[in-house]
Amino acid sequence: MPTRIVAFSGNTHRPSRTRTLVEAVAAEVARLRPIDLKVYDLVDAGAGLAVASRAALPLPAARIVEAIEGADALIIGSPVYKGSYAGLFKHLIDFVGPDALVGRPVVLTATGGGPRHALVVEHALRPLFGFFSAQTAPTAVYAGDTEIIDGRVADELVRARVAQAAAELVRLIEAAEPRDALPRAAAR
Repeated sequence: MPTRIVAFSGNTHRPSRTRTLVEAVAAEVARLRPIDLKVYDLVDAGAGLAVASRAALPLPAARIVEAIEGADALIIGSPVYKGSYAGLFKHLIDFVGPDALVGRPVVLTATGGGPRHALVVEHALRPLFGFFSAQTAPTAVYAGDTEIIDGRVADELVRARVAQAAAELVRLIEAAEPRDALPRAAAR
């Protein structure tokens, strides 16, 4: 059975470099194992996201939150604004149940205007998903404005990090699979 992966890009427009990056990670994961991939951008949440309760979320936003909570693994990406993830990205993530991502394998990615934003994955995204007790892959991926060109990851070092993060996500997924789902020969 394919692994259900949700890739969520915190962008309010398409195309975006952040979506390109989360899709690159997803493509690499798909090369390594069968997946059922759903990709969402923040723009898919629709108008009316600025509400105070989950019950008041517009249906498109509620469906994204439900997809995030129901996925076997996540690939998360945010553009960087003033040294942090996007505010509306965080607002949508705030509606995810506090226990919904416990043990969930996650790859963290971000895009920004240059190298000074690179640590956002470690100083903002990793603590955010640590709150949820998610299992974040050790390798996070950041790409600056010169590393994604014309809808593709153009930088060799970023492509190598994408491959490394994807392989780590696959290992986390495999470690989270129930033992009875393994073939009998492998379970011995």
